[in-house]
Amino acid sequence: MLQSLHIENVAVIEKTDISFGKGLTVLTGETGAGKSIVIDAINALLGERITRDVVRHGADRAYIAGVFDELPQAVLAVLAELELSPEEDGTLLIQRTITADGKGSCRVGDRPTTVASLRRIGRLLVNIHGQHENQALLQQERHVEYLDRLGVPAEVIVGYGTAYTEYCRIHRAIKAATMNEQEKEFRTTQLTQWISVLEQANIKVGEEQELLSRRELARHSEKLAGHLRLVRGAMEDDESGGESGVLTRLTESVAALQTAGRITDDLADLAKRLQSCLYDVQAIAEEAADFEDRLCFDENELNTLEDRLALIGRLMKQHNVTDEQALLDALAEMQTELQSIQSSDAYLAELERQLDVAKEATIAASRRLTAARKEAAVRFEQDVQAQLAFMDMPHVRLAVSIEPTALTSIGGDAVEFLIASNPGEPPKSIAKTASGGELSRIMLALKSVLAQVDDIDTLVFDEVDSGISGRAAAKVGTLMRRIAAERQVLCVTHLAQIAACGHTHLLVSKSVSDGRTYTAVDALAEDARLRELARIMGGDVTDAALSAAKELRIRAEEGTE
Repeated sequence: MLQSLHIENVAVIEKTDISFGKGLTVLTGETGAGKSIVIDAINALLGERITRDVVRHGADRAYIAGVFDELPQAVLAVLAELELSPEEDGTLLIQRTITADGKGSCRVGDRPTTVASLRRIGRLLVNIHGQHENQALLQQERHVEYLDRLGVPAEVIVGYGTAYTEYCRIHRAIKAATMNEQEKEFRTTQLTQWISVLEQANIKVGEEQELLSRRELARHSEKLAGHLRLVRGAMEDDESGGESGVLTRLTESVAALQTAGRITDDLADLAKRLQSCLYDVQAIAEEAADFEDRLCFDENELNTLEDRLALIGRLMKQHNVTDEQALLDALAEMQTELQSIQSSDAYLAELERQLDVAKEATIAASRRLTAARKEAAVRFEQDVQAQLAFMDMPHVRLAVSIEPTALTSIGGDAVEFLIASNPGEPPKSIAKTASGGELSRIMLALKSVLAQVDDIDTLVFDEVDSGISGRAAAKVGTLMRRIAAERQVLCVTHLAQIAACGHTHLLVSKSVSDGRTYTAVDALAEDARLRELARIMGGDVTDAALSAAKELRIRAEEGTE
């Protein structure tokens, strides 16, 4: 759950701190006030793309930090895999910085990490649903993804994926073994060259990060050596006959206390404690000296580091991978393919036998996946239908079409969501039938059902109220409040009916001072909240508008529409 958010020098926000609690938090404000900036900041914390354009004019950098608590088990597992960890109190601090010249950095806790790693963590922490996501309902290829998330057991999906991957691997090996002689010669030459380069490169897992750290050390070696010389100078005696160093003084002090300790036990105890400190200081002095000895970088060594990093980067780009393990996997696959090309007819016959077995296993796994999808579709239709009826769409019927197709990486099913807007009409494609308001409510119904099965604790709805108003908007607000009983929900809205349902109301406002624009985010007390609801409803804060706003709040708290 998102506990707090700090935004600094992002667009028109100079600096703000926002605290979030459980339940439904609504964000309102006039158009252009900066509501989308808050969502963009959360997106940045999740590892999504951020550009230097977000840096506030005149600032050197933009900085965003967020604290998450009550971390799901899936997040803890990924953190452990990435060798990262939450704070001692169980919270997770994520920081993202981008400078005015486009350079960026990410940190999880006190450790730097990559944007890719941050994205893996972020997608398990927060699910952001914006207006554009409604368009996902118009893309039939996305429908199977929603259905699988809503009720297909993970082991069935993974089982099919494993079988299909093995089938494709064997199929590629057979293709390589049966290509014509000219193709064989070309592919053999190509694979031999690639394998030779990779084997000579002798890439090690984790090497790139180690080299980057080593290069950073080399670039700052002179500065570090200067600091260490200061340490050594303070520790050691002045060779020119000047003052004694820390070690000598501590040694003399220990001896003095030991002598005094023969008279009184209190000073003997002090002598022991000071001697322990002396040992620590001696160890620190030795380690600092060793570190200084290792700072012997020359220009050739730095060039060697740069060349090695360039080689690793070039090989990753050439083979379209992002880390050393994937590069080693690519090498192993190429070695296997080369072996298959050079293999005998007996090897090809064995591959054909393996292919038959793999094909049968893939077909069986596909049938299990199809059966699971059909079972999930029944529950899905019922659950979504209930949510749509609640949102004043009782006659809209959603159906899931599952038709057989050729086997692909996602199975042998073409899944499509169909709707019938009126009783007696056959269901038709959502893309050809649904209006903008219907899309918004159907997507919200999906999210409501997903919230029951997802492990993600925080949902963000960014202006999903497009195309709805009146009673339907009140229903949507009530539904969001229901979702918020189980999840933390943040909602940016322009509708008073939805804003009234929030457990917490944040106002995003914009002001101009000394020719500069500033955005603030403030939690509203009840009186101020009523005035903001009145403004949303009519623009002018009249007694009638305030009375209507109060009525909305009463209905929201009572759970009525």
